[in-house]
Amino acid sequence: MKTIIKDLRTAAGLTQQQLANRVRVTVRTINSIERGEYNPSLVLAYKIAQVFHTTVEELCCLKENVECEENQDEDHK
Repeated sequence: MKTIIKDLRTAAGLTQQQLANRVRVTVRTINSIERGEYNPSLVLAYKIAQVFHTTVEELCCLKENVECEENQDEDHK
């Protein structure tokens, strides 16, 4: 989920502070999620999904698809 949240945030033109304000957490929490040091609660994941007009399930699935694509790219090298 970490890569997807950062990608969605930057694509939306949001800073970590702006996202943190929207979901009512600290910048440190957003930073930790993006670095993979913290897994958000279901409630927080839902709030983040709402900001990006998606679902928690899609956030999770998108991450899996990115990892699959990265693995396929490494296999072709």
